[in-house]
Amino acid sequence: MFERLLERFIFTSRWLLAPFYVMLVVALAGLLVKAGQETWHFLTHAITASESDVILGVLALVDLTLTGSLIIIVIFSGYENFVSKIDVEETVDWPEWMGKIDFTGLKLKLLSSIVAISAIQVLKAFMNIRNISDRDLAWLVGIHLVFVMSGLLMAMTDRVSGESHGDSH
Repeated sequence: MFERLLERFIFTSRWLLAPFYVMLVVALAGLLVKAGQETWHFLTHAITASESDVILGVLALVDLTLTGSLIIIVIFSGYENFVSKIDVEETVDWPEWMGKIDFTGLKLKLLSSIVAISAIQVLKAFMNIRNISDRDLAWLVGIHLVFVMSGLLMAMTDRVSGESHGDSH
């Protein structure tokens, strides 16, 4: 009896994660505000800006979009994997991957998004090479390479782990 109550208590505690996902929705709204500011700044300066400044403006918007997508991946996949299934029967535009991604897939999608965001940061630095120190550029490239290597190692580890458990990837 005590064991059953303890297990029910532990199982129910997963709902403590729900407020975290709500806070991520609020953070997504904050990111939208920042994207609106960036878009306004971009549009009001596009005519007089240099080509590299226009590219930097576009890259800033791409960066914000990728970050927003990363937040959505965490919200939906995390909620479905750790809290509760989302009923999507009446939602016709529900993305195919949502509800089908497991924890391994979530880790890989997250790391892929982080690598893409990091790549955008490196590209922005290269586009603004005159205003960035060699030291800062080296750090950006080094951190990006760490993300890339981490992603590759995680993918290889998951593949080996899946093969040792008889899964086919």
